[in-house]
Amino acid sequence: MDEMLILNRSGKSQKSRAPIVLVLIALALGGGGWLGFRFWSDHSASRKEAAKKAVEQAARTAEAAAETARLARDPAPTLLNEARRLQASGDLSSAREKAYEALSVVVQPLNRAAIETFLGELNILTVMNPHPMQEKLEYTIARGDVLAVLARRNKTTVDLLAKSNNIRGSMIRPGDRIRILNGTFSIQVSLSENTLTLFLNDRFFKRYRVGTGQYQKTPPGEFRITDRIAKPTWWRPDGKEIPFGHPENVLGTHWLSLDLKGYGIHGTWKPESVGKQESAGCIRLLNPDIEELYTLLPVGVSVRIAP
Repeated sequence: MDEMLILNRSGKSQKSRAPIVLVLIALALGGGGWLGFRFWSDHSASRKEAAKKAVEQAARTAEAAAETARLARDPAPTLLNEARRLQASGDLSSAREKAYEALSVVVQPLNRAAIETFLGELNILTVMNPHPMQEKLEYTIARGDVLAVLARRNKTTVDLLAKSNNIRGSMIRPGDRIRILNGTFSIQVSLSENTLTLFLNDRFFKRYRVGTGQYQKTPPGEFRITDRIAKPTWWRPDGKEIPFGHPENVLGTHWLSLDLKGYGIHGTWKPESVGKQESAGCIRLLNPDIEELYTLLPVGVSVRIAP
């Protein structure tokens, strides 16, 4: 009897525990499956992300390699060397065109800077002397001609006419042959780069470093040169006149007025300020540079100032 009770109890106990055990087993299996699914899903996502990053890295590597190869194939240095050889031989016109060809195909920024430096120096040498030049015309002095009229007629300056033809003073004689620059200059100023780029007939001519206004005081916009003054007087903000040569005069050796009252392009006695944003709003250059611009630029030249 006791044995039967025990068996019955044991059997009853087993019957009552069986569903619980099955539920636990099912939960275990289900949980394991869920965890397995999560693991597989996360692992798959990680593999996809890793594969995506690998593809992107490979693309960047290939792009960098292609850029390196492109830069290595830059034809500009070869053309620039040819331009230098032509200049050394005295063929300045061919040297200029070869340098412009180099500028049109240059790839590397450093090579561009080297070409622009070479071209700027060569252009100044060519335009300031009696050398023939694509932008110059041949002219025979007629009776009654004067430099001022010739300059105004050809939109150039008396200073450039005299300098480029080795004319001393203003005396010219009928029958004399001269070369006159017959082109249009324009200026672009970059406030962010502190540069002034000079163009002749919309083609690069020379780039200069400049100082510009502190705290964005140099206004962007489209302007024109309205006056040219050598040995300029400076008017202090309080209205006091400071003559040229006075230690307080900040305008350097030359001044080019803009059609914006109080603003202009001028020299400086503080060369360390060029290339920085330190002026009261005007555009300042080294004195030798403003002297070049003063010689080259007549009234009316357009000046574009960009941020």
